[in-house]
Amino acid sequence: MPAPVNAFKARLKSGDTQIGLWIGLGDPSVAELCAGAGFDWLVIDGEHGPNGLRDVLAQLRAVGTRSHPVVRTRDDNRAEIKQMLDIGAQTLLVPMIESADQAREVVRSVLYPPAGLRGVGAALARASDYNAVPDYLHSANDQICLLLQVESRAGIAALDDILTLDGIDGVFIGPSDLAADMGFVGRPGAPEVQAVIDDALRRIRSAGCAAGILTSDRTLAAGYARDGVEFLAVGSDVGVMRAGLKELRDAF
Repeated sequence: MPAPVNAFKARLKSGDTQIGLWIGLGDPSVAELCAGAGFDWLVIDGEHGPNGLRDVLAQLRAVGTRSHPVVRTRDDNRAEIKQMLDIGAQTLLVPMIESADQAREVVRSVLYPPAGLRGVGAALARASDYNAVPDYLHSANDQICLLLQVESRAGIAALDDILTLDGIDGVFIGPSDLAADMGFVGRPGAPEVQAVIDDALRRIRSAGCAAGILTSDRTLAAGYARDGVEFLAVGSDVGVMRAGLKELRDAF
């Protein structure tokens, strides 16, 4: 029996736009609630959300198979990547990628040898259903989905080199950090920033890689969907909850 099929990864290659939501509150009940809302994918945010290893594990269990969980790691630390994979994350979003060399090392981190350097401990791991998946070691590489987050001027400059590497399933543009690095803090919708984002998304897709982005601006989101962005996040648990609560309070 092989590793479970990663349907999110397979669908990235179809050209469909998969709609996602950010989960930043770090709470399994919130993750469970979001999983039942019909989104194609959910980001469990380990970079900015208050999430340690066991918090991510609890949210993976809460989401289950009702949506596809994408775990954003804190950074490109190889040991942390290994742990996230071992607790059952099949899709990782790794932030702050700024060079082809850095991207190459992340690819090596998610793959078992000889293709990569992922530590072999599947017999102890949830990923292999605690050694109940006998072919896990031989099939896991094919089902791991690696998304790299480019969100700085350095990353944009290195994008074409990054896109030449094997083992990268998608590149996600981080609009907020990119805007800040360009001198437009808090203004990812600025025309100057959007011009860079649009060009980057076009280059990603032209290279045959899946492109992704997050925005809570519905006009921008609709435009990204029309352009064929393959994985599009349209908001967050924090934003949706705050907006809903404020709307309810304002109504009375």
